Amino acid sequence: GRLVMRLLGRFNLTERLRDLLEQAGLKWNVARLIHGCLAAFLAGYALAWMLLPGELRLAALLVAAGCASLPLLYVMRKRAARMRRFEELFPESLEFVSRSMRAGHAFSVSLEMIHREFQEPLAGEFRRTFEEHNLGLPLETALLKLSKRVPLLDVHFFVSAVLLQKRTGGNLAEILDKLAYVIRERFKLRGKIRAISAHGRMTGMALSSIPVGVAVLMFFVNPDYVRFFFTEEVGNIMIGAAILLQILGYAVIKKIVSIEV
Repeated sequence: GRLVMRLLGRFNLTERLRDLLEQAGLKWNVARLIHGCLAAFLAGYALAWMLLPGELRLAALLVAAGCASLPLLYVMRKRAARMRRFEELFPESLEFVSRSMRAGHAFSVSLEMIHREFQEPLAGEFRRTFEEHNLGLPLETALLKLSKRVPLLDVHFFVSAVLLQKRTGGNLAEILDKLAYVIRERFKLRGKIRAISAHGRMTGMALSSIPVGVAVLMFFVNPDYVRFFFTEEVGNIMIGAAILLQILGYAVIKKIVSIEV
């Protein structure tokens, strides 16, 4: 565990993993995540080693690698769900701040009111921003830290609009209303694009799943045919190239059908 932590620190990955855990809303530290990955690797390797026949035990490393990625995939899934939920609540929160400012409240007080009116994760992030500002941190710094914790384009727009208004003046309430309108229009456009690209996503999933399904089927129907890929050097090269090309093909299809708005 310590060796892995040193390697992560040398390649500046510790800070990235810490940010990932914070964005996922998990109260884990980096060491716990690494230990979970190592434990999953050992458990997967031991299970595959016991279940696979002797000539196929080389595949235990692939099974172990897949198991080791499960804790990281869980964190990434939690992060994606949390960011998606924040993005859904964000336009309404901007309109809430706008209405509060029109009612006579200061901008910082409006931020403090958000955590009483909205759900997590938006409420917690704005409460933290308000508390940092209330404890003496400049508002600009507190907002920049918010944009770092929630790396969404809409949040960067919000922070930039507030900071620009503080320097040049203007009607911040009107700016926030227009920003909320733009965000909602982006949601509508994104929904249309997802509907149009649904066929491409399904095609990519099918093309990626068929070779895996055929390989599993052949493992039970004709084990001698599959054994060649694990016992012969040429077979090892062939299966390695096949896995690499499969991953590359899925990545290309995903890149084609993923359109950022």
